[in-house]
Amino acid sequence: MKIDKSTMLLYAVTDRTWLNGATLESVVEKVLAAGATFLQLREKGLSDDAFLAEANKMKPLAQKYNVPFVINDNIEVAVKCGANGVHVGQSDIVGRDVRALVGPDMILGISANTVETAKRAEESGADYIGVGAVFGTATKKDAQAISVERLREICAAVSIPVVAIGGINEHNILQLAGSGIDGVAVISAIFAKPDVATATRELRKLSEKVVNG
Repeated sequence: MKIDKSTMLLYAVTDRTWLNGATLESVVEKVLAAGATFLQLREKGLSDDAFLAEANKMKPLAQKYNVPFVINDNIEVAVKCGANGVHVGQSDIVGRDVRALVGPDMILGISANTVETAKRAEESGADYIGVGAVFGTATKKDAQAISVERLREICAAVSIPVVAIGGINEHNILQLAGSGIDGVAVISAIFAKPDVATATRELRKLSEKVVNG
């Protein structure tokens, strides 16, 4: 599966922090059924075996809803589970040809926070760029906030889709209108909500306003 700009509209990044007894599988299915257009499995605290087991559960859900499914920061798990792709950071592409490792058909997402790093990501074979943190975020504590103006400059500097990430929620998302992004990536704005389906539907409508004007 390859991506286009429409698949970036509402990019859901999983987080098991707020499951409250539910399974990640059941919560993700509600999110996908409610209209998320992209799924990233992000697991920072699991062993590779446990990560792979979760990935094997998520993959058929993504297929059911026909959305791209990528693995965060673990190329081996992405390849083993047959995910559509992998998302990596800038440090992962220094002195390393990730595109060669995953092959020409896998989706490759790379994080960036400057025009220079965005161009480097594109030159490294990225299919899309995740840019942030656009707002303060508790999910990634080392992330530096960037301005909407810089986000606009990054979007103008590359020809591949750009998805904004970092602290985006229903209250601040409209501040990104006119930036040129193709969608938003959200974590707690969906997964921390008691009703993830309603949160997903609301964010998708708001993202459409941001992207389409």
